[in-house]
Amino acid sequence: MARLCVALVAGEASGDILGSGLMRALRERHPDIRFIGVGGPLMEAEGLQSYFPMERLAVMGLVEVLGRLRELLKRRKLLIQTLIDEKPDVFIGIDAPDFTLNIELKLRQAGIKTVHYVSPSVWAWRQKRVLKIREGCDLMLTLLPFEARFYEEQGVPVRFVGHPLADTIPLQADRTAARAALGLGEGPVVALMPGSRGGEVGRLGALFLDAAERLCHHVPGVRFVLPCANAARRAQVEQMLEGRQLPLMLLDGQSHQALAACDAVLIASGTATLEALLYKRPMVVAYRLAPLTYWILKRLVKSPYVSLPNLLAQRELVPELLQDAATSEALANTLVPLLRDGSRQTERFDEIHRTLRRDASNQAAEAVLALLKDR
Repeated sequence: MARLCVALVAGEASGDILGSGLMRALRERHPDIRFIGVGGPLMEAEGLQSYFPMERLAVMGLVEVLGRLRELLKRRKLLIQTLIDEKPDVFIGIDAPDFTLNIELKLRQAGIKTVHYVSPSVWAWRQKRVLKIREGCDLMLTLLPFEARFYEEQGVPVRFVGHPLADTIPLQADRTAARAALGLGEGPVVALMPGSRGGEVGRLGALFLDAAERLCHHVPGVRFVLPCANAARRAQVEQMLEGRQLPLMLLDGQSHQALAACDAVLIASGTATLEALLYKRPMVVAYRLAPLTYWILKRLVKSPYVSLPNLLAQRELVPELLQDAATSEALANTLVPLLRDGSRQTERFDEIHRTLRRDASNQAAEAVLALLKDR
């Protein structure tokens, strides 16, 4: 049997983590496997021959994408041609759907097996993308169970592999150890997590700090930790803190440490809500968008919930305060009872954690190899 060749493309750091785990699991089963495509430092460390730096794909926001569109389209066209010439046994597009779904379509038309790892939010909006996925994709690998149910209904071959975060985060986090590591003693601690992007922190940062000031009046001795995604976010928050007297510790990264150490979380909607759930911390989810964007999305989005805990539970497990409902007063008032006792929220969290804990990298590797069994 000829040496197995797998092509992978990841567009950002989260994809690099997923890709490297999948590559490791594939190599355990096929030691002489060859990897080509585009990935970051973790995938390169697992032996990926990356055709160009992954950073060239990591663009956020419409305006930024427009500025780089010519380069992105040119790179994609060249990548498709290179991969058709190389004829890998399978192509795996990891997340980055706007870039990878088109590659999958072209490669599948050229007779190459294709897998997409991490479902785009088609179940929530732009549902027509399912047609493109059905046409371009031999197999969809989803991290969440409700996504797999959606694809089954749409006739797309799918496998729910579980979520890697559920594998890495312990079923019971050690709060005492996390507090000791951060130099926090006894008493109530709230983690503030206004997001990792500049726009999110711009819209939610001051709001979260206002809510924290209100909490100080309601909860004697409360303290706050705020993990900053990078130096730019830290500078942004420091500016918002000028003139405030808050018992707040800023952290560089360390969001998992903050979640392990805290008693409750005030958090922006996004992947971090899943991390808070896996750490079994009660949370209040808030989000604000530019008014026009919110108006458009309200008409497009088919889902009754925005946060992952509620989507996973298929009911309102955690409070979601969106747009005008997200006032500092409402956020503080919703947090107070959770600091006293958040168990009504968190008792479901453990069950969800166990559902998602399936050894994702190995499950994904098995699914990919099952697709190739007749090669």
